[in-house]
Amino acid sequence: MLLPLELFVMLVLANGTPVVAARLFGRLGNWPVDGGRSWRDGRPLFGRSKTWRGLLAGILACSLFSAWIGLEWLFGALFGLLALMGDLLSSFVKRRLGLKSSARALGLDQVPESLLPMLLAWSWLPVSGGQALAVAVLFALSNILISPLLYRLGIRSHPH
Repeated sequence: MLLPLELFVMLVLANGTPVVAARLFGRLGNWPVDGGRSWRDGRPLFGRSKTWRGLLAGILACSLFSAWIGLEWLFGALFGLLALMGDLLSSFVKRRLGLKSSARALGLDQVPESLLPMLLAWSWLPVSGGQALAVAVLFALSNILISPLLYRLGIRSHPH
C-alpha cells in the first residue's frame, strides 16, 4: 500500500520541483529546453517556461527520493524524466493548438506527465496496472483541484 503513495509523491516532486527551483533560482539556469526554436508553424516548440533547470531539478528530486525510499536511483531518474517528457509533450501539443503556456488544457496538462512515468512503474515495480492507473488519475485530479489553491497562495504563477 505504501508504494502507490510513494509513486504519487514522486509525481508531485517531478512536476513541483521545477516550480520551486524557478522560485529559488530566478533567472539562473533558466535556459529553454527548446533553445528558443520554433516549429514549422512558427510557434515555439515548448515555450520559455520549459527549462533545463526545471528538467534537471525534477529528475534529481525523483532520483534522490527514489534512493531514499529504497528504490534504485536510476528508476527515480527515469521516472522523473518520463514525467517531464510528458509535460513537454503536453506543451508541444498546446503550442500546435495555438494555446499559450499559461492556457488551461484540462487533461492534456495532467495525463501525459502522470501516465508515462506510471507505465514505467508498472513495468519495473510490483505495481498492478490498476494501481498505476489509480495513482495517475489521483495525481491528475489533485493537480486540477490543488493548482488554483497554490496560485491563490502565491506559489504558482498560473491557476492551473
